[in-house]
Amino acid sequence: MHNPELLMAEAYDEGVVSEVIRPAAIVPEESARAILVELALRDVQNGGLWQSEPSLWSRYDRPWQSYGNPAGAELIGTVQVAYGTPTRYEITIYRVTVTQYGTGRGWTVASLCDESLAFGGLDLAKCPRASLGAPPKPFKF
Repeated sequence: MHNPELLMAEAYDEGVVSEVIRPAAIVPEESARAILVELALRDVQNGGLWQSEPSLWSRYDRPWQSYGNPAGAELIGTVQVAYGTPTRYEITIYRVTVTQYGTGRGWTVASLCDESLAFGGLDLAKCPRASLGAPPKPFKF
């Protein structure tokens, strides 16, 4: 499991790219199920390059040596997600971060998203987006 505090500290280093996806990308139900299955099959602790958690998908440069032991595997970047929103079976992608290591190897926010979304037949450019409503009126006494 990647330490969020380390990722945030790394975010202040040069070469790190973090982008809030606006409007947020919404992964439809059918694609969401396919992506979750493929990420599980490609888990870093099982010979793959992805570690998926309920709020974070992390992409590494190589598989981990064993359970909980990254043994030098470098984090390429992360995709922050929310399951079950806006509807029960959809996934919202709202922030993507590419580490200094990842940017140094040519990764971008779009390429990191596109790799994970491809498991569901999508890419970031074609992914449906959340509708943005007008902000509420200021409160008046």
